[in-house]
Amino acid sequence: MGKIFKFHTDVDTDQIIASQYLLFPTIDEMKTHTFESLDPDFAANVKPGDFVVAAENFGCGSSREQAPSVLKALGVKAVLAKSFARIFYRNAINIGLPVIVCKDLYDHVEAGEEMNLSLTEGTVTVEEKVFTCTKLPAYMQGILDQGGLIASLNK
Repeated sequence: MGKIFKFHTDVDTDQIIASQYLLFPTIDEMKTHTFESLDPDFAANVKPGDFVVAAENFGCGSSREQAPSVLKALGVKAVLAKSFARIFYRNAINIGLPVIVCKDLYDHVEAGEEMNLSLTEGTVTVEEKVFTCTKLPAYMQGILDQGGLIASLNK
């Protein structure tokens, strides 16, 4: 179980991690500024195992890999959205951050609610409501299980 942090449509990579923080040498230094323009307290309040839920086109904008990396570094268990920008989706899978398309979830949940995700079943449970999400193909699940694309290739 993890807490939901809810964001709107068209959250771009600059809103996830603003470009001025890309000058910091490590993801650990960058992560404290995650979603700073949308929710200044996000990095302080998110806990390992929490979830980001968003509407359409999450992660649009630039191709910066730091955007999914800061979410993973903060312990976000998965990002669930109605849709994702393609480059963000691939970058997230490549670094081992689950990104799940779940069309109905956003409109039926509130920030702060507790949620449980079953990647293997492709379901989300919130307050006894069960939502069906897109189930990841086995090869993508394997990449995530091994911690990302590089870790998967190394094994």
